Amino acid sequence: MNAPAPLAEENQLVRALGVPSLAANIVNSTVGAGIFALPALVAAQLGAGAPLAFLACAGAMVIFVTSFALAGSRVSATGGLYAYVETAFGRYIGFIAGVLYFLTAILASSGIVALVADTIGALAPIFAHGVMHFLVVLLVFGLLAWVNIRGIQSGARAVWIVTIAKLLPLFVFIAVGIFFVRGSDALTIEWPGAPSLGRGVLLLLFAFVGIEVALMPSGEVKDPARTVPRAIYLALGLTTVLYLLIQVVAQGILGDTLGKFPTAPLAQAASHFLGDPGRKLMLTGASISAFGFLVSDVLSSPRVLFAFGRDRFLPKAFAHVHPRFRTPDIAILSYCAIAAVLSLSSTFQHLAILSNIAVLVLYFLSCGAAIQLTRRDPPAGAQPFHFPGAWVFPVLGIAISLVILAQATPEELGVTGIVLVIASVLFVIQRAVRQRKG
Repeated sequence: MNAPAPLAEENQLVRALGVPSLAANIVNSTVGAGIFALPALVAAQLGAGAPLAFLACAGAMVIFVTSFALAGSRVSATGGLYAYVETAFGRYIGFIAGVLYFLTAILASSGIVALVADTIGALAPIFAHGVMHFLVVLLVFGLLAWVNIRGIQSGARAVWIVTIAKLLPLFVFIAVGIFFVRGSDALTIEWPGAPSLGRGVLLLLFAFVGIEVALMPSGEVKDPARTVPRAIYLALGLTTVLYLLIQVVAQGILGDTLGKFPTAPLAQAASHFLGDPGRKLMLTGASISAFGFLVSDVLSSPRVLFAFGRDRFLPKAFAHVHPRFRTPDIAILSYCAIAAVLSLSSTFQHLAILSNIAVLVLYFLSCGAAIQLTRRDPPAGAQPFHFPGAWVFPVLGIAISLVILAQATPEELGVTGIVLVIASVLFVIQRAVRQRKG
């Protein structure tokens, strides 16, 4: 099946994202509030072997992002991994990929906003409950929608600002904390065993997931063949180094007690060398980091709704482009409204496992799409990303995704299976409606 030709709505989008802005968007999507808690969770599971899980997970992500780069340089339509899979396998599998991504993204955003509201409530108790808590959620999503509707460049500038603001506390934690580590704790690395390491990688995958979110505005990326691979490798390298340094410092300060502080280990560690101001700095950093994820997500994820509207899986209104700002305004507003409702009615914790499995299935499909796309002749005039032996990476990506999926329980896989069945039924219904009208 040939790649779908860009529709009129697609051509209205402005290609304004280059390597720096896209890389910043990826870092924002990847380095989220989780890194402020994950060092303790990984240490509780793997002990001194925690850094090995970071390295193993980073290695797996290299395989995944290389596959994404191979596919992304051959597909320039908005939709990211959804567009790659749809181009390679057709409308049904593309629809399934889009549904998987959309569920993962919107549930994550809803949970992160709930986390932001809870953190703000901890810092200022007046916002902890009731109407004030409700207003915090609405204010966050309202601000995010306003920034991104005003334009892709405005959203990209916001990404730069928030990226710097949220990374600063982490840099302070590393730069100052490194002088207070105990070498015996920071440098001791023990092999935790293959099963434990596998579970650790499954846990840490959440710390690295986000690259597929940042690739959603492909239709607004300048020269995708050059920009996509450079941006994802730059962002992945920076993120991995940052994570390792954070883990080493936290482990070097708290030692074997690190796992006893699952909610705010960096704040606990910072209080050892910066006192209460250090603790508040890290709590504030967690809030900024969460907000940074949301800025990046609302820059990217509503493009799924835009792509569904463009391809007529959803009503055409979702493909509406603002006449002045040239952004998918209806898609952005709809996304923020749905996520706000979920934030106020549920918690991300209850849906985290579903999100995890959905991401892995999406990666599996995307690696398969990369294999299909690299076998085809590139579009006329295109210069796709390629190198000798490139086909090995998506093959390995498929194998790795299956290995990680094998860590899930039958119950977890069953929930995802139900979602896929429901999505398939919806696809059949929509296709029947289109055929009846056609």
